Parts: sequence; structure tokens; C-alpha cells
Amino acid sequence: MDEHSGADIVLFGGFRFDRSRGALSRQNGDGGLVPVAVGSRALDILGLLVDRHGDVVSRDEILNAVWPGVVEGANVTVQISALRRTLDDGGSEGSIIQTIPGRGYRLAAPVTRFEAGPLPSGVAGDGIHPNTVTASVGSATKSRAWHGRGYQVGVLLAVLVAAVTAWIWSRPQSVAPPPLSMVVLPFTNLSNDPDQEYFVDAVTNDLTTDLSRRSGTFVIARGTAFTYKGKPADSKQIGRALGVRYVIEGSVRPLGDRVQVNVQLVDAESAAQVWADRFETDRRNLAESESEITGRLAKTLNVELIEAAGRRIEREGTANPDAHDVYLRGFARYLRGFGSAETVREAQRLYEQALEMDPESVEARAGIAGMLISKVSEGWSNSIEADEARAEQLLHEALERDPNNEIARSNIGILRRFQNRLPESQIELERAIDLNPNNTWSTRHLGITLMQLGRPEAGLPYIEKSIRLSPQDPFIWVKYVWLGRCHLLLGHADQSIDFLRKAHAANPRNGPDLWLAAALGLKGDLDDAKATLAEWLKFHPKQSSLARVRATLPFPGNPHFLVLREKTVEAGLRKAGMPEE
Repeated sequence: MDEHSGADIVLFGGFRFDRSRGALSRQNGDGGLVPVAVGSRALDILGLLVDRHGDVVSRDEILNAVWPGVVEGANVTVQISALRRTLDDGGSEGSIIQTIPGRGYRLAAPVTRFEAGPLPSGVAGDGIHPNTVTASVGSATKSRAWHGRGYQVGVLLAVLVAAVTAWIWSRPQSVAPPPLSMVVLPFTNLSNDPDQEYFVDAVTNDLTTDLSRRSGTFVIARGTAFTYKGKPADSKQIGRALGVRYVIEGSVRPLGDRVQVNVQLVDAESAAQVWADRFETDRRNLAESESEITGRLAKTLNVELIEAAGRRIEREGTANPDAHDVYLRGFARYLRGFGSAETVREAQRLYEQALEMDPESVEARAGIAGMLISKVSEGWSNSIEADEARAEQLLHEALERDPNNEIARSNIGILRRFQNRLPESQIELERAIDLNPNNTWSTRHLGITLMQLGRPEAGLPYIEKSIRLSPQDPFIWVKYVWLGRCHLLLGHADQSIDFLRKAHAANPRNGPDLWLAAALGLKGDLDDAKATLAEWLKFHPKQSSLARVRATLPFPGNPHFLVLREKTVEAGLRKAGMPEE
């Protein structure tokens, strides 16, 4: 914010805010002032709330006033959370910044303002004139406030401020950046070809944009990040200067027809490396190479950042975590133990807690809905209809508040597939991918939806892309399963067998696969087909005929899927020896 109304010095809730210097201090138990540092944008929001003290300030007003195209990403929630962590630390009462559901935010603490002016004779300090005080009470009250003892208190305050000002500004400030705050430094071009510089800069630029897509992230804009281009990277100094927790740096080196990418995620507070990776890709088509590099990095970094933030929050044991902190803990818990009923229950518990703390939270709603859908799809639900209905309601509420929330869009697309509303599933998942082309979850599920619409040839590229985006995914076996099924429906028995066996090798606990028995039968490897079918029936004795299998296979009403299933899956199972009834 370039301008502000009111006075230069503001007192509220035990804090002193120097508007002209952008300095925030907390009054300690001895009456002294201790510097408290938050990011410049958080202070801009604080200034706006102070100027509008007592009024509700909407999200749009905050965005228009504080982020006129300077920082990318949805940062209002993140910065409000950062302010609350600072202002409410150690407090037992409600938050100084109130959330007014559906409307915005309001500064709840009483405010006293001091205007700059000449000091009384004999008082040295920072130009605060207590006789010009303008408090939140009426003018008649203000004119009486500084008579007698009140005047003495004002002068004492001015002296105190003067005494500590130099000390405040000489001390390093203890910055408490938002959990998911970061800067992507310009990647280094390790070639001797200056013409490759544009390619390396494009990788940096696109990665910045892609990381900004996730709700709740605070990503420093490209223009600011590129001021560090060609300079030695001091992660601690950069973190303090920009108010971020993480620094992302990397390099690109051409190796013939290949390009090698090195990247690392650094904790700006400790300068410790949180994560690093190196990989190569084909560079003969630079546009395609750039897309693959940024897509893979954005996907992996999003996961690593969520997990790192979750570990930090748990390690620091924040006494009064806000809703976003609790949500991040739930997300990190889910990522660390994806695939188990216990993990889903624990993540849902944390999401529910986040929603209680912030009834307007879009991310908590989308998170709860995702866990309910997981319960239904994995057979862990004790009340399928109730869980589906609640997931539906939560997703509608989330999208009413934020139509561009990619997680909500993705989850409603998956829910529509389970409801056999496949065209709607396709539309929602395509919208989710438009919002974030590197969301491997949405990409894989769109491939599955297209397959179940009877279009496996259209679904294959999406599932293949989800593997390229996350080639080291611990649950890559799931993607191999769906690739095998797509190939089987297309009559590609050899490719289907290869992928289904890869899936089993990656996760032997998944047991025998009925589709593998069908693929082996379709190919004519009858001994292997019969053995695989017999092994599968040990685990599924009730599905001992084609009629019973048809009742359990998804979406029997889709005519295109029915035709392909009859020609491939059922034909292969007949050859493997499965009876009709």
C-alpha cells in the first residue's frame, strides 16, 4: 500500500505499529517493546484493517489494495493466517482479526492513533506528539484524555518509544513466514550457449506460475525473483529479505540430445536441503521438454512442500495453530500414508478440525469430501449413501466459495464417475486440469473416466502423462493397472499383460488380477490364464461366473464400454475357463 489514512503510530491489543517505517512491536510484561517482524504484504493488510477499524473488509478489497499484480497466488488466507499467528501468540481470548463468514475480515481490538509532530520541550524521540492523539472514541473524549495523569502517561510512552527505537532497528527481526511461502530463483544455464538462456528462464517462469496455482501458497513473483539472477544464492538472507520459508534453486545442462535438470528445495531458516532431484529428458523438442520439466518439478515440489510444512508444524508444536496449519497437517498425513483406511480417517479428522476453526474454509471442505470419496471407493465406508451425500454437499459449498479450486473440481469429477455420471465427470476433471495441468491426480482420473466412457485410446495418454509427472510415485502400480486395462479393452493383449505384471511387481500385496487372467486368455496363454483365474477365485469365491462378474464391474449401462468389455475381458475369461452362470 502506498498511502494510508490516519496516524503514523498505531497502538492496539498490546502492539505498536509504526506505519511510516513498517515496523511492528509487541509490549512485553515489563512495559518494553519487542520487535515483531512479518512480511511486508502482511503489514499492508494490517494497515488496511487498521484504517477500516471496526468495519468488515472483503477479500476482494484486500486483493485490490495489497496485490495489484505484485505477487502470484492466492495469498489472502495465507497472510491473514501469518498475522494471526503473530498477533494471537500466547493470547487466551479470541483472535484480534475476526473472520466474518461470507464477508471478509475485521480488526476487533481497540485502536489508538498517534500523529507525527513536534515533541514537547525536553523530550527526545521519534516525533510522536501525544497532544495530537486521535483515539477511536469521540472528539470530546479525546480532548480530555491527556489532561493530568493521561498527559504524563503519553509523554512517558513517547520517551519509551524513543529509547527502544534504535535497538529495534539494529536487531535482526525474527521473521515468521507463512508455511507454504517460497521463491523460485532463476535456474542456472550450465551451457556455453547464451541462446539457451531463454529456455532456462522459461523453466523458472513456468515453475513459478505452476507452484502458484495451489490454494494457500505464497510465491514471490518472477520480477522479484529475477533480481537474484547471476548472484550467489544465500538462502538465509533471501528468506529474510523476502519473508519466505523455502528457496527453490536449480540448473539446466545440455547433454547432446538430452537435457539434465538439477533442483533442490532449501529451508531458508536453516539453509538445510529439504529435497533434491536430478533427471534427464529429451531436448530435441524444446517446448515439449520445457513442459515435461516444469510439470514434473511442480508436481513433486508441491508434495515435498506440503510434507515439509506438515513436519515443521508438528515439530514446532504451535500452541494456537490456525485452520490452515491444521489443514496442512491433514494433507501431509494423507500424503505420507496414502492408501490406508487409518490414514484417511486421521486426515479427515484434521480437516474436520480445520473446518470447525474456519467455517468458510474451501480447502477443508474439499479435503473432507476427498476422504469421504476415498472411503466409498475403497470399501471403507459404513454408510455409503450418507458419505456420498455429504461429499456432494461439501463440494458444492466449496465451489460456491471458489469456483476455481482445483482440488474441489477434481474431487467432484471423481465423485461423478462413481455415480455413473461419466460425461459430467469428464467435464469436471478437464476443468481441474485447466486450472492445474500438472495435477497428476486429475490427469490419471480423467484417463480412467475416458476409458469407462468406452474411449480407452483417449484415456491412455492421460494415464501415461500422470506417470511422466510422477515417475517415482510409491503408488505407481495403480497407474500400471489402469494402463493394462486400457490396453486390454483395445485388444492389445501383450501390452496389457506387461503393465498388469508391472503393477503386481510394484505391489505384490495387491494379489492376483482378474484382468490379467482375461489378457492371458485373450492372447492364448491358457495355462497361465487358468492358473491366474484360479488364484483370483481364492480371494473372490463369490464371483465365480461371468454373470456375477458383470454385476460388479463398473458402469454396465455405458454402451461403448459394454461392447469393448464383451470383446476383450469377457472373451478372455471364457478362454480361461470361467462359466457364463
